[in-house]
Amino acid sequence: MDSLTQIVLGAAVGEAVLGKKVGNKAILYGAIAGTIPDLDVFASHFTDTVSALAIHRGFTHSIVFSVLFAPIFGWLVSRYETYKDFKGWSWLFFWAFLTHPILDAHTTWGTQLFWPLDLRLAFKTIFVVDPLYTLPFLVCLILTLFQKRSSKKRRFYNNLGLTVSTLYLGLTFILKNVASSQFEDALLNQNIAYNELDTRPSPLNTILWNANVETKSAYLLGTYSFFDSKEISFERYPKNHELLGSLIENENVKRMIKISEGWFTITKTDDKLYYNDLRFGLLNLEPNSQDFVFKYEIEVDDSGHVIFTEQEKNQRDGKKLISSLWKRLKGN
Repeated sequence: MDSLTQIVLGAAVGEAVLGKKVGNKAILYGAIAGTIPDLDVFASHFTDTVSALAIHRGFTHSIVFSVLFAPIFGWLVSRYETYKDFKGWSWLFFWAFLTHPILDAHTTWGTQLFWPLDLRLAFKTIFVVDPLYTLPFLVCLILTLFQKRSSKKRRFYNNLGLTVSTLYLGLTFILKNVASSQFEDALLNQNIAYNELDTRPSPLNTILWNANVETKSAYLLGTYSFFDSKEISFERYPKNHELLGSLIENENVKRMIKISEGWFTITKTDDKLYYNDLRFGLLNLEPNSQDFVFKYEIEVDDSGHVIFTEQEKNQRDGKKLISSLWKRLKGN
């Protein structure tokens, strides 16, 4: 999830663990702990694109990380704070560290919660930024901040935020199931034979859902809104995997395919090869658009090393996406 959401979650967890004893300092340290697992993003400054993607939401988003580093941070804080309970501070960091990847596991990218096992947990029920999850949670946290440490209202507001956010998270599983059923029915009605169906919410909401459908030679992309009145339609995107040629045997290419869980197409423009990760959809919903959210140019350097370079996105791309999403969300 986005940084603000993880700060709010960490702060609320910190309050739940130590709020009665240290007041707003529990919220402060919980907020800090809620951001620490995402420091793995700095790996992109020290390694290549593929390695950085493999590292992201790996070790720092695991149970192992929570167990190993919670006591270290707990010890550091207990040394300098007036409240010296090492165990209490360790529990605060442990739960803030652990709830961070558990929440991220509900997104499309997922987390390696059980690292070092080679398993990425991704329920794909909520987008990385979802105002319906974050804003009520944030309001409850702000109300908590202005209550006295011993106040019953303080515990009520904080527990309310945790409860409402958790219930919403549970609701997303139901919404995903309903949307998946609609896609399955549409594929059946249109006599489309497919190998695999993958569904996920579109950006910023859980009303409009996206589907990736794998067929023998192509992927079909479709959208479904709970306000739709017409049948779901699918856009066809050829796999074009053959364009990789001998590069298909390259280790970096194999790693990239594994990272994208096999959901990718290859396109060629002006003699340049591009790798499109289909899991995160398109920057606009226009028919036959090739503007994928995550698009990488494939290059081979003089030493034969394959390099993936992510194509930049600008503010105009974001505005265009929001506009097309809002229009599509209201129904077809």
